[in-house]
Parts: sequence; C-alpha cells; structure tokens
Amino acid sequence: MSSIDISQLHVPDAIIACQLDGEGGMLPITSAGEVGPTKPCWVHLDYSSTVSRDWLQSTPLIPDTVRDALAGDSLRPRISRLADGFMLVLRSINHNDNARPDQLVAVRVFINGDLIITTRKRKARAIDRIWEDLQNGHGAENAGNWIVEFCDALTEQSGEFIEQLYDRIIALEDALLDGKVPARGEMALLRKQLIVMRRYMAPQRDVFARIANEKFTWMADEDRRLMQDIADRLGRGLEDLDAGIARTAVISDEIDALIAESMNRRTYIMSLMAMVFLPATFLTGLFGVNLGGIPGGNWHYGFAVFCIILAAIAIAVTLWLKSRKWL
Repeated sequence: MSSIDISQLHVPDAIIACQLDGEGGMLPITSAGEVGPTKPCWVHLDYSSTVSRDWLQSTPLIPDTVRDALAGDSLRPRISRLADGFMLVLRSINHNDNARPDQLVAVRVFINGDLIITTRKRKARAIDRIWEDLQNGHGAENAGNWIVEFCDALTEQSGEFIEQLYDRIIALEDALLDGKVPARGEMALLRKQLIVMRRYMAPQRDVFARIANEKFTWMADEDRRLMQDIADRLGRGLEDLDAGIARTAVISDEIDALIAESMNRRTYIMSLMAMVFLPATFLTGLFGVNLGGIPGGNWHYGFAVFCIILAAIAIAVTLWLKSRKWL
C-alpha cells in the first residue's frame, strides 16, 4: 500500500489513533502529514458513535465488504479472509462496572500488514493492555505481533475467568460434603456462565487456529506458531469448561438428592410424632364427648390421673419406637 495521508486516519472521536514505530512503541496520529507504508497504523473506534460510523462508511482505506461488519450487531466469533488480511469478530471478558464477566464484549478487527482498525461498543480490557504496552515502549512491533498480543490477552482473561468458575465449583462441592445447599439461583448462574463461555470460546479457538494456518507476508512463522499455542491454550480452557458443565450436572443431582433426603427426614419425624400422640388423641376424643357415664367424671382427681395415663402411654409408644430402631 502506498503512503497514507494522515488526514484519512484522523477521526475526531477515535479512542486510539497511532502508528507502530517498529520498536515496541507508537507515534500518535495527528491531523496532518503522512505515514509511511512500512509500519502499520492502528485506529480504535466506538462504533456506537455517529462520527465513527460515518467514517467507517466513507473511508477508502477499508474494503466495502467489511464496513457493515465493523459497525454491525454482536455476533459469535468468526473470521473472514480478505485479499491481504482478515476481518475478525472476537469476544472479550467483560470487566466493565455493573456487568458480569460472562456478558462478553464484542471486538471487531480489520487487519492487514499496513492498517489495523478495531471497533467496540463496550470497553475491552485487552485493547487497554495493548495500548499501555505501546505507550510503555514494549508493545507490538508490526501487525503480526499486534494480532498475537491481542489474541493472547483475550485468552489470558478467558483463562482467568474459567479458573474462577472452577474455584466456585470446588467450593460448591466442598459445601455439599458439609451438607450445605447453595443459595437459590447460584447454581443456575454458574451453569449459565459455563455454557455461555463454551458457546463463544469454541468458535474463538477455531478463529485462532485459522489465523495460525494462514500465510500472509506480514505474519512471521514465529507469529503463526504463537497463534497456534494460543489456540491450544484456549482449547484446554474449553476442556475445563466441558468438565465444569459435567461437574455442575452432578452437583445439581446431589443438591436434589440432599433436598429430597431432608424432606423425607422431616416427613418421617412428623409421622413418628403423630404415632406417639395418636393414642392420646384417641383417648381425649373419647373422653371429650358430652355424654353421661364418663369414668371418673365426678372424681376430684380424675383429670390428673387421666393426664398421667396419657403421658405413660406416650412414653410407652416412644420406647417401643426406639426398641424397633425407628427413632
């Protein structure tokens, strides 16, 4: 590609606009001058901004086939190969305030050897990490390095969240061993997070593997090898997600069994209590009828003796139940 007029890359509300300096740092893009073709430029936009959307639809620097994709609705991770680069849709863990990590952030990337354009609606920490590295002078040196570092950051964050999910599963298993049932909704949320991560990380792993297999001159063999390592690492995370989904199914069954056992125990105790007091209920009902001839009706100690008899019967029934090992 020939030299780019910097005015073509100047977007008033761009979040990031810079050129990689080839040594791990960057040069900010201003509103005048030119940038050479040997070092790629990076423009990061919020596609929900009207100014950025208009620029994406009008700039001659990107193919028509990717304009809508860079400003479109959220999709599952995917890759489209272009003549000299890629159009990517990737998912990042959500670290924004008042959001759950599993409410993944979509980041869209158009990349070739000369130009990197990324768009998002919600903030993505992986982008911030790459930007900080460039500002500190130890970031990507070229487009190949950039895509490797970006995918590595995404995978590292996914791995950390998967580890957190696994820790929660272990905590639930330990609590169940102590007979403690998790709070209502906790198990459902955990399973949902595992399933959501599995749904989006599986195609993302395939995207990384596809990048590793493509032969572009701006990607060195070392970059392709690193991309394959990242894909393999995410693949191991997927195995953990599959194991986590299976383990939560077992935990759910154990919770159901624990609740059923608790209910059966309570019903059993109530049945035994009813059995203890059944003779007393019969006798009180019998002696409570309003008819003449009730034994002891005119005796001063009749009520006291009757209560003693009821207590003796209840004790006798309780001892009988214990002898049968029902209590």
